[in-house]
Amino acid sequence: MSNITQSLYNIRLLDELGEKKTVIHQIHPLAKVLTTGVYLVVTVSFGRYELSGLIPLLFYPIIVIALAEIPVITMAKRVLLVSPLIIGIGVFNPILNQDPMIVLPWIIISSGWVSFLSLLVKGVLTALAALLLISTTGITKIALALRMMRVPKVFILQFLLTYRYISVLVEEVGRIIRAYSLRSPREKGIRFSNWGSLTGQLLIRTLDRAQRVYYSMRCRGFKGEYNVGREVGIQFRDILYLGGWSVYFLIIRYFNISELIGSLMIGVGK
Repeated sequence: MSNITQSLYNIRLLDELGEKKTVIHQIHPLAKVLTTGVYLVVTVSFGRYELSGLIPLLFYPIIVIALAEIPVITMAKRVLLVSPLIIGIGVFNPILNQDPMIVLPWIIISSGWVSFLSLLVKGVLTALAALLLISTTGITKIALALRMMRVPKVFILQFLLTYRYISVLVEEVGRIIRAYSLRSPREKGIRFSNWGSLTGQLLIRTLDRAQRVYYSMRCRGFKGEYNVGREVGIQFRDILYLGGWSVYFLIIRYFNISELIGSLMIGVGK
């Protein structure tokens, strides 16, 4: 049960972080959504061997975390959850591609390892950017930004309901596990033979809960559109935030800042 409780806490923590009043939180949601979009496009546009070019992109999440007062450990734990998926995608690169790429006096690094590390860094950066967007904006304000971008209402509604009712599903799983534990106090887990029946119960209970939630929403005036609040005008600071970061990302994309700094330091050393 502790795992279920922790899962609920993790889901709601991002919403709580989105209610802060820091400098980043006060930026218009549309500016933050567009900035994150540009960041994601620039990050994934790097080639498989352009590992050094990705390093300057670390400044964006670092600065946002610092200004938004987001707990570093909290973000790190959530990024680690998606790391196994990223590792699973590129784990065979070092095996399938063993051509030497970086030759140093003490080690030879193959192109497979470079492409694997590049994939890992890009995966971590994109996951971190998405988590920071939710933590500094909130899911409702993100929906507001999507509405301002003229995204169809049905997609916004599906996006909101899917996010909101993940916690409902987790609560139902917690109730089933609690009931099973009370009836089988000596067992540490759920028997494999009972997985099928419990999954069926979860499906039935989830459908019943969804129906009751829908009736409650209809009683409160729901007519197929989720109220995400009124649109707020964009200020100069929001344009400056979007424009400044976008220019920075494009400079990083077309100029290898890491190599330029390295060449400059070597020149100064000589």
